[in-house]
Amino acid sequence: MNTATESTAFPKAMLARGRRWDHLELLERIDASGSISAAANAMGMSYKAAWQAVEAMNNVSEQPVVARQTGGRHGGGTTLTEYGRRVVAAYRRLEKEQERVLAHLNRITDDFDEYYRVIRRFDMQTSARNQFLGKVKTVKPGAVNAEVILDIGGGDQLAAIITMDSVEHLGLKPGMEAYALVKAPWVILTTDDSLKTSARNRLCGTVVRCQEGAVNGEVIVELPGGKTVAAIVTNDSIQSLGLKVGVRACALIKASHIILAVNA
Repeated sequence: MNTATESTAFPKAMLARGRRWDHLELLERIDASGSISAAANAMGMSYKAAWQAVEAMNNVSEQPVVARQTGGRHGGGTTLTEYGRRVVAAYRRLEKEQERVLAHLNRITDDFDEYYRVIRRFDMQTSARNQFLGKVKTVKPGAVNAEVILDIGGGDQLAAIITMDSVEHLGLKPGMEAYALVKAPWVILTTDDSLKTSARNRLCGTVVRCQEGAVNGEVIVELPGGKTVAAIVTNDSIQSLGLKVGVRACALIKASHIILAVNA
């Protein structure tokens, strides 16, 4: 394997899914323009969809691939990190190699396109707004359920309560990679650091986006390590908590609300 590719150490999931190729173009356009708005316009994407794609990539990467910059019409510009540029370069090399391999397989395998389409359907797709890639730190078994601690980087970790059957089915053990999936409506936000709750998980950071809707709003909290947490809360809650860009907030997540997944 190429040494430069090894040093990037990005998750295999970013390479395995065909739907990520559009995300690669988004990264390249951000790098060229220095603006996520310009990149989104060039691709026919909404500004919100582009940021959601960037946040998803940062959340499943060991290091941020895109960084925010202060100033700008939308509250700040964007730039690829050096790590992100190495990811893009490795991605393009993989794309060329994949095309060569697929062309070869098409020549030697009857109806390969049909089989390949079936295989692609196995890629994980989920409605969970929050997806974090991490490494299993500990697995504490119980009579029925187990507590799994997942290190998601940046000094943050998540505790999940799942059944012992799920632990065995997923083959969870310390050191292996796993995804934590959390639906945005399951995330509770607070601006009171001293508040005591029964929620097992507490992720604190800074609000970087806050958009109200007809009844509910979406709030994005960026963690110190560059990952983000999306929460859906009522407009009344946004106003009563004083949530806006730049405000410190904590995302509270019950351990039972975390779904764990692994690559097959």
